[in-house]
Amino acid sequence: MSHTFSPSQSACRASLTLAAALLVTGLVATSAHSEPSPSAPPGSTTTSPPPDVDPNSPGLKLGDGATLAPARVIDIKSVVEDLGGEERREDTNSDVKFALQAEVLFGKDSAKLNLEAASRIKAIAEEILAQKATKIRVFGFTDDLGSYEHGKVLSKKRADAVQQELNKSLDSSVTFEIRGYSEDYPIADNDSEEGRKKNRRVEVSFPRGEVSGSQS
Repeated sequence: MSHTFSPSQSACRASLTLAAALLVTGLVATSAHSEPSPSAPPGSTTTSPPPDVDPNSPGLKLGDGATLAPARVIDIKSVVEDLGGEERREDTNSDVKFALQAEVLFGKDSAKLNLEAASRIKAIAEEILAQKATKIRVFGFTDDLGSYEHGKVLSKKRADAVQQELNKSLDSSVTFEIRGYSEDYPIADNDSEEGRKKNRRVEVSFPRGEVSGSQS
């Protein structure tokens, strides 16, 4: 993959594996990613279906009277971000999501991309091509300062701007879902400027393809 971090940022990336990939067969378990998270927009979370499991397999050792619970897949979710949180990548076994803080793309209260934005967005487009993804979601978000309606308009305009820049590197087979969510679905606490900065963001997400070595 073409990295989405500059050389100066790559040295301070933090990588965190949030969950191990498990096939739950004889155990009852709940996946943290099997239901849409309240912090994630509708339709942005998917989970791969579990494989069929034969309850009569001789390799299964169940106690007397025990029954086999339905198989469930708990997704891997790995997160890589630079130290300042300006750019964040999340990988599950089904999706890739990039989140860019608004400050690294736009001026204050603006939807005009700055000079640095093009290279960051082009790197995401290269990953979309590597994954052979054709359905891309571009969602904009703000903090809770100002009116909700102003945030709705601004977040949508910012998502539109990122989509238009992505489209320069992609072909006509790609389709986009573009939304502005204002202050909805925060990923940090709006009570501090540090948290509000994380919430002012544009997310680009798409299904994973069957490519190897694509994770950072």
